[in-house]
Amino acid sequence: MRTLEQLKFDNTYARLPEVFHERVNPTPFPNPHLVSFNPAVAVLIDLHHDEANRDEFSDYFSGARLLPGSDPIAMLYSGHQFGHYVSQLGDGRAILLGEVKNKAGETWDLHLKGAGLTRFSRDGDGRAVLRSTIREYLCSEAMHGLGIPTTRSLCITSGNETVYRESSESGAMLVRLAPSHVRFGSFEAFFYRRQHNDLKILADYVIQYHFPLANNAENPYAQLLHDVATLTGQMIAQWQAVGWSHGVMNTDNMSILGLTLDYGPYGFMEQFNPEFICNHSDHHGRYSFQNQPDIGYWNIRAIAHALSPLLEQTHVEAAPEIYEQVFTKRYRELMNAKFGLVEQHAQDGLLRQGFLNLMHESRADYTNAFRSLNNFRQDSQDHNPTIRDQFIDRDVFDDWAAKYRERLEAERSEDEKRKILMDKTNPKYILRNHLAQYAIERAEDHHDYSEIDRLLNLLSDPCADQLSMESYARPAHSDSVPIIVSCSS
Repeated sequence: MRTLEQLKFDNTYARLPEVFHERVNPTPFPNPHLVSFNPAVAVLIDLHHDEANRDEFSDYFSGARLLPGSDPIAMLYSGHQFGHYVSQLGDGRAILLGEVKNKAGETWDLHLKGAGLTRFSRDGDGRAVLRSTIREYLCSEAMHGLGIPTTRSLCITSGNETVYRESSESGAMLVRLAPSHVRFGSFEAFFYRRQHNDLKILADYVIQYHFPLANNAENPYAQLLHDVATLTGQMIAQWQAVGWSHGVMNTDNMSILGLTLDYGPYGFMEQFNPEFICNHSDHHGRYSFQNQPDIGYWNIRAIAHALSPLLEQTHVEAAPEIYEQVFTKRYRELMNAKFGLVEQHAQDGLLRQGFLNLMHESRADYTNAFRSLNNFRQDSQDHNPTIRDQFIDRDVFDDWAAKYRERLEAERSEDEKRKILMDKTNPKYILRNHLAQYAIERAEDHHDYSEIDRLLNLLSDPCADQLSMESYARPAHSDSVPIIVSCSS
């Protein structure tokens, strides 16, 4: 394992022409200190966990010092925000420190979020607040625990600096890791500027470092688009299966690698509602839970359009259909697994929709309803009360349960074997908003960061029964004040 000074930095993106980025150093915090450190992510760059105990650690990851070999830049991109094209966005508060290659040959970008002003900051201050960094830190690791492709989070640092949003808040920085931070909007920037040569340079770069097998295709750019559509369809299917909403699926928040990127006003659904909107700023519900698959389709059309100077029109038109086919197939597989079904039958969609309708009508908790289904007994004489009692209309549930029982019998499902598989599929713990909020309040009001670490540990294995953490599986109390999250989150 390595010390901080032994991390071998490179920055291949910084070697692209100057139009792709701005060279800029982070703006440090006064008196920085470590809020939380994630040893599971440190392993990805072969960093020894004891390095977090050094005073220099906070200096390196709050901008006070540069790690040897790093070449910090702010990346240019544009994007469609709520359907409207914005010509220049870019890293307005995040700086790519560089890339670290681990002993396994994997390369990881280290992105410092909240690192200060860049030329892409527009009217912002280049900072992040403790509240938003805790939310991203915890949710990216929660998504990883659920097996969903995502950026990762190494640590949070803070310092003696106040940041102003709706009110004054503590500033903080997050170190985010990903193989690449190239976005759909990275390509859109050069397409809409008609800088097609730069568009080709970017596509060649992405293929070289992230999709090398595309070079074997008849048209490498068509293969790149095909792979992006495939990865995006798989990712959004996983979002839908766990009941998670991103909140701001703008094209500048869409990773070219199909990673969940930029955690702002996200939310795990509690009471099942297809029209769930997690973003208080989304006044028309563009990014509601039920709209996410269609927005994925829209975004693939956008990236296909951006790559069109390098493609035949048939490739451009095919990409959204590839996305839709991949999404539909993967979602069907994931949902069948949640019901403990091994085979695919023609009526599975109706069975699935029947259960979702029951949850919607009863305002049942999405995660807990599926978790309770793990214990369904085909020979039960008491109507499976732990599941049944979650629904208002018990008779309607009984009708559905009879169909479910028939379906299980059709593939000779055995309760005990099915439960083992479902216990590994249907999580018990998710990052509910009130859990994240409690961790934030402890950090902001008392400088107590223990709840962050507790959640980090819990969410790393969300399907395991952890008896001492039973209360963390419960929804927010019905009398509690709703937690509102918006784009500033």
